[in-house]
Amino acid sequence: MIDSYEFGRIVIDGKTYDHDVIILSDKIKDNWWRKEGHKLYLADIEPIFRDAPQTVIIGTGASGMMKVEEEVRKGLSSKNIEIIIAETKKACETYNKVCKTRKTAAALHLTC
Repeated sequence: MIDSYEFGRIVIDGKTYDHDVIILSDKIKDNWWRKEGHKLYLADIEPIFRDAPQTVIIGTGASGMMKVEEEVRKGLSSKNIEIIIAETKKACETYNKVCKTRKTAAALHLTC
């Protein structure tokens, strides 16, 4: 569960992270970097595909600055994976609700 989120910082199961993260069913991939800082490409979320979630939640930052490229939507859809895209605060709230009933992964941009 995500305990809290504020600009540049997230607490997950009591542990604090100050870099973007990917949350998988069995681990947290911290220090997550993308090909381009404010664009999300399919290759950037490769670890999520190996986890085979039912739902992927993407946090686009505190102000929604990270843009999700169309290839991400198409790639997830082709695998019948539901995608939810929101500013990171809302994405965290949504993750905490959805993960109770579905296998869920999240890719969260913590700043902008």
